[in-house]
Amino acid sequence: MRVVALISGGKDSTFNMMQCIACGHEIVALANLVPHSKSEIDSYMYQSVGHEAIDLIAQALDLPLFKKDTYGISKQREKTYEYCDNDEVEDLYKLLKEIKNELNFDAVSVGAILSDYQRLRVENVCIRLGLTPLAYLWQRNQKELLDEMIKCEVDAIVIKVAALGLEPIKHLGRTLSSMQPHLLTMHEKYGLNVCGEGGEYETLTLDCPLFKSRLLVEDSDIVMHSDDPVAPVGYLRLNKLSLEIKLPPLNLHSRLEGLPLKNYDEYVTDLDDEQFENSDNDADLEPNDEIPLNEPFYQLQSTLSQKPTSAISKEGWLWIGGIQGSSMDSCEAMRDTLSKLKNILAQHNHTVKDVCAITLFINEMSQFSKINELYIDTFNHINPPTRACVQVPSKVPVILEALSFKANSCEGDVERHTVHVQSISHWAPSSIGPYSQSVQIGMFIYLAGQIGLIPSNMRLVSGGIKAQCQLVLRHVRRLLRATSANVNLRDVVQSICYVTHSSYIEPARKLWEAKTNNAIVDYVVVSALPRNALVEWHVWAHKQNNQFEYEERGKRLDNYSISLYRRVNYENNVAAIVCRVEGTVPIEKFDGKIFFEALTYSLEKLQQGHENDASSVYNIKIFFRVTTVVDMEELVKIVESVTNKFILVYTLVPVLGLKNDHTFMSICGVRNQ
Repeated sequence: MRVVALISGGKDSTFNMMQCIACGHEIVALANLVPHSKSEIDSYMYQSVGHEAIDLIAQALDLPLFKKDTYGISKQREKTYEYCDNDEVEDLYKLLKEIKNELNFDAVSVGAILSDYQRLRVENVCIRLGLTPLAYLWQRNQKELLDEMIKCEVDAIVIKVAALGLEPIKHLGRTLSSMQPHLLTMHEKYGLNVCGEGGEYETLTLDCPLFKSRLLVEDSDIVMHSDDPVAPVGYLRLNKLSLEIKLPPLNLHSRLEGLPLKNYDEYVTDLDDEQFENSDNDADLEPNDEIPLNEPFYQLQSTLSQKPTSAISKEGWLWIGGIQGSSMDSCEAMRDTLSKLKNILAQHNHTVKDVCAITLFINEMSQFSKINELYIDTFNHINPPTRACVQVPSKVPVILEALSFKANSCEGDVERHTVHVQSISHWAPSSIGPYSQSVQIGMFIYLAGQIGLIPSNMRLVSGGIKAQCQLVLRHVRRLLRATSANVNLRDVVQSICYVTHSSYIEPARKLWEAKTNNAIVDYVVVSALPRNALVEWHVWAHKQNNQFEYEERGKRLDNYSISLYRRVNYENNVAAIVCRVEGTVPIEKFDGKIFFEALTYSLEKLQQGHENDASSVYNIKIFFRVTTVVDMEELVKIVESVTNKFILVYTLVPVLGLKNDHTFMSICGVRNQ
């Protein structure tokens, strides 16, 4: 892509440009917001100290520079941002729009590392202008990032300090490399952000491999902004600067040659905190010819006709299941599905903005782009719900399941935190679209379905099922950590692993069990996944997963076995189960009696300890193998027969297969208060 780089003159914006080039993009211009007073301003968005060097940096890079004055006024300081007249964010919008009138470009380089405030505002501007934000430093380990900058020959000096452990007289003007040991010491001693992401210090890049000339600071003096005895604030006023041409003159390729500058593949395989074993020889894990995927024989023979169900818990959780479009046309079915969803939400005094999670089961992935356009029209607000989407062998074009939350007045305010990163980075796949990566409501964290996309180019990782599983679990872990600092992969309570072939289940299961802590999993074979992925994990976690008990139960009926896995917290206000119904031989025909036993057994285990509580809501997904069910009406009648005993929300989902050849049905359920 052709990229305009936002530059402050500091190390982060400089190194992000280097990352853009390493990922194959072309920097075509620079953009800078100039303090209107021509002196440092207290901006929430932009580094203003060192602005005197911006013109020389543009000359050193030999790139056109576009500048605009800003007063640095932040009128809207909430975490999320919506258009606000005369806010400093709108200065950036106007600047990029002016550049678009003169240049053809697709993306914007931004050096954000941890600041949601800055990232969200740049994303807001970019999305409004149809541009892609590139934030390759986002969520990087700061110690490793600083070391990488120095090894990649980013020569920067400290030009502002504002933190305990940093002194203007002693540290201003020192190089980044000479400061590295002290910064690491201050991090251990005081928790200082090594890259200065908390505003502890700011830098000016004098030289880097992108520069054809280096900057020289010929005259400067220290300006004390605050003489605070604990954390004095001071900055360098740059009185005289000049450029020195680097000899011999080299082209960009030669200047970058030999540097440890990683590309997108290396950021996948060289993880900061775990081993990644990528193999291009996973022949033993590739599908064989046992299941001819996408064969018409594996389509559900009769139309699944389920009426929508919904119920609201006393804490404000609204579960909605089994919404189907009434048309055989995908677009018309999606319109009808969304209309029904809005009506159900309205009946319970909820809106689409209260929805926190959506699952879509569609019968043709080729129709997804058209379906998604309609979806965007409904969920076009800030911080939309999470979403998972899979293709199932159904005649019904769209089946939708939703979870919404709106705190009851008696419950008071409940924290809602959304991770909706739309920037391309090395961190995790961006959600450039109408869904968020995660939504946290109180103690619950719901993640979007995750597939093995390389974050920096949004392409599937090579190496087969093993590589995709590893990368997906890394995405899950990083998203959980970004949602809540103390939450990780071992806090997952329940998950569904969707795969496109039964042979993928075993490698996925092995990796999952090695990484998690008693999370219960349903393994489901579907006919297709987004981007032709082999596996998609869909999980939810609880911030107090260590307070959940785990148990296995089961019973035999005739030639069948019912295996049930249960998680329940100490307070017993949350319970989750995965129940599998298996035969001693491969099942050829659905057995209604056995299904009824499994269904009631699952609901009773979810209910355990709350037998006298008539307010609990039970939400279940019933996955069934299409080859074993002929009469859909019988299946629906069996489920409806228990609704007089339980407040039940359910979704029937036809699939190609389950955990093994003997499993013809599984039930994935949750009880919530």
